[in-house]
Amino acid sequence: MSFAAELLISIALVVSGLFGLVGSYGLVKLKDTLQRLHAPTKATTLGVGGVLIASMIFFYMETGHISVHELLISMFLFLTAPITANFIAKAYLARNKRQEDLPSSEGDFGWSVYDDPPNAGSDH
Repeated sequence: MSFAAELLISIALVVSGLFGLVGSYGLVKLKDTLQRLHAPTKATTLGVGGVLIASMIFFYMETGHISVHELLISMFLFLTAPITANFIAKAYLARNKRQEDLPSSEGDFGWSVYDDPPNAGSDH
């Protein structure tokens, strides 16, 4: 393997480790659930993504083939992290906030945590 490839892999791993460290630190130090939500979903996702990219580069340089496993794991991670964060935020709102304390949703329907979902066949 060339020195440039090893250097690229090493940089990706170090940067990934720093993102993971920042995400873990934020998870411990931030006070509120909604504040803590951003640390693992942003920083840790980038950290794990960087490790997977480094792994893909390594196996491509060793075997000459692109590893599909890391690509699928990355896609799964980047698709599910925002959805998970949304569910955690909704659970926080439902548990800790009253509907009267929240600002208007500015839409035809209120907050999805408190209101029933709209009917599928109706205009509203």
